[in-house]
Formats: sequence, C-alpha cells, structure tokens
Amino acid sequence: MSDDFLTPRAHGLPVALVTCDPQLTPGQLTREAWEIIERADLVGASPAVQAHADALAAQGVPIAPDALETLRLRRFAGDLAFLCTPAEARAHSGGDMVIVGAEAGPGTGVLELVEVMDRLRSPGGCPWDAEQTHESLAPYAIEEAYELADAIASGDRDELADELGDVLLQVVFHARVAAEAPTDPFDIDDVAARIVAKLRRRHPHVFADVHAPSAAHVQANWDAIKAAEKPERTGVLDGIPSGLPPLERTAKVASRLVRAGREAEVRAAAERLAAAADPGSQLLATALTCALDGHDPAAALRATLRELEAGFAQGASE
Repeated sequence: MSDDFLTPRAHGLPVALVTCDPQLTPGQLTREAWEIIERADLVGASPAVQAHADALAAQGVPIAPDALETLRLRRFAGDLAFLCTPAEARAHSGGDMVIVGAEAGPGTGVLELVEVMDRLRSPGGCPWDAEQTHESLAPYAIEEAYELADAIASGDRDELADELGDVLLQVVFHARVAAEAPTDPFDIDDVAARIVAKLRRRHPHVFADVHAPSAAHVQANWDAIKAAEKPERTGVLDGIPSGLPPLERTAKVASRLVRAGREAEVRAAAERLAAAADPGSQLLATALTCALDGHDPAAALRATLRELEAGFAQGASE
C-alpha cells in the first residue's frame, strides 16, 4: 500500500478512489481496499455502487451520503476514501490514488448476458424468445453479420460495439436453444470449450513447441492441422458453405485455390471469363481478379455502392 494516501495534494487533502464493480458481490473487497477504508477518516460512495456501500455500512463502516466533490470541500482534516465504479475513477482521479476494490475480470458481462437469455427462455419470460428455434434464428445471424460488416466499414466505434453485441447475442441464443434439446444437448460452456480447444490445437506455435516465425508459416500449419481434423474433405474446395453469397463464395474459392498453389490457373480462368459475352462470366472474372489482387470483392462493391447511394441521395435533396 502506498504512503501517498497520507500525503496532502495540491488540490486539497488526499483521496483514495476505491473501485467497485456493481456486478460483483457487495462488500467483497481486496485486502488493500479494506486497509485504505479502515485508515480513512471519512468514507463516501457513489450511487452507482450503493450495494457495496450498504454492505460496508452493515459491517460498521460509516458511509457519508455526499457526492465526492462535496466531501472534498467539507473536510477540514483527515483522509477520504471514496467508493466508485472503475469508469468513475478514471473520470475523477485527477491525481488521486486509485485502489482496486472489487473489479470484475473480462467475461463478467458475458455471464450476465447468459443469465438474461436464461430468463427470457424460461417460464414467465418472453413468449417470442421462447418460441424461437435454430431454424427461425438463422436469418438473424446472417443479418447481424452484415450489419457488423457495415459498422466496421463505417468506422463508428459505438455502432461497432452495438453490432458485436448483436452477434454475441446470436451465439448465446443458439446455445440456450441447444441446451433445451431432448437429444444431444449442449450449452454455452460446451460451445466455448470447443473453440478454446480448436484454437489451442491450431496454434501449436503458441501453446506447444512448434516453430512458426511468420504469418505464412502459421497459415500452413493451420491448413495442415485442419486437414488432419477433417479427413473427409479431400478436395481443395470441400467445406465451403453452400449458402455463401456469390461474391463471398468467389473470394473463398480464389483463396483456397491460391493456397493450394493454383493461382496461375485462377488468373487464366479469370482472363477467359472476361472475354466471354455473358454478364455472369464478366462479373465472375472481375470478382476473381479483385480477390487475387488481395481485395475483398464484396467489401469493395459495398463501399462503391455506398458512395453511389450517397451521391443519389444528395442529388435528391438538392
């Protein structure tokens, strides 16, 4: 514990901001936080962590009801400890000492989402959510993936966070539906365990002693491991989802063939298609060439289409 807590500051007497996550069990603080609180002459709390303040009060710690700035002004002597959220501590620290009191680790919000979905699917929850199946939810997963792509292209960070949440909801929703299946059920922990195991298997350069000094080595290892895991896929194009839209499927086909050492064949095919008269061949030739040159044909077309739409919209408003 730092002695800075006992050292006066230029803006007044010292303040220790004790961070408490509202989602955690009230009153369960770190030892350092308890030492600060026990040594403080005055303890206050933000309304956002009232449950923690109530738990401390129940254990005999007097809690001043005033806001932080009010407490700063009213003190004539002594040390102040103030309970607040991590975000509030970042906003108000201004040189104050920040102590982690009860801070959730990564993933706490995901657990809360699982609890919310359990409530929605349980008796007394939401009738619409309760009726959904994997089949009825499938279109929403596709739609949310496209909305996420739009958010990434827009560069709007708030929109990106919202759309990532919508995609995460699809995973949690499907896992909850799967947990109710009468045969072969699985839940969100099974889903997470599978992807964790896959990532560990396919990153032996991180989790084992395989040497992979470049991204190309990593990709080669990934392909070899994946082939061993799925021996039924004997063709270079096996396993490409049949439901992929045409541009996305074109990019995936080109990528697979290039990784198989057949780029020259793909470029020759694109040249032949470009010389054809039908629009399908010409579209495919353009998409293949775009993918071979390192661009995402679907993303490129979406960006250009957005510009066209914006131009027409501006013209209509003038």
